[in-house]
Amino acid sequence: MYTTDYTIQLKGVHLYAHHGVMEQERTIGAWFTVDIELEISEYSCLESDNIEGTVSYADVYEIISREMATPSRLLENVCYRISKAIYEAFGQVKGITMTLTKDTPPMGGDRLNAAVTIKSRREA
Repeated sequence: MYTTDYTIQLKGVHLYAHHGVMEQERTIGAWFTVDIELEISEYSCLESDNIEGTVSYADVYEIISREMATPSRLLENVCYRISKAIYEAFGQVKGITMTLTKDTPPMGGDRLNAAVTIKSRREA
């Protein structure tokens, strides 16, 4: 007998949102990109070919979209809220790695972006 670890990933989730320390950023908004990897502890779907027992990436996308729609000053706060909502929705998620990128932060650089990456694990 053996076990298999697997992840579900959403890459390049591109959303317009209103996050930033400056009031202007929260008023005008900007484009953001989310890359997320979920480490899954339940793997019965690998043999059964049924969605039960896994995490629907469409549902993960809905959580990301919902949390991105709530303005925050800090990207760290947005990442925390997304992670918390995913852990609450899916008991089989045992770890999350997520990068939230502000595609055009107001810092004047050409092709400059700013990002926050969080890594979290469900407590045993």
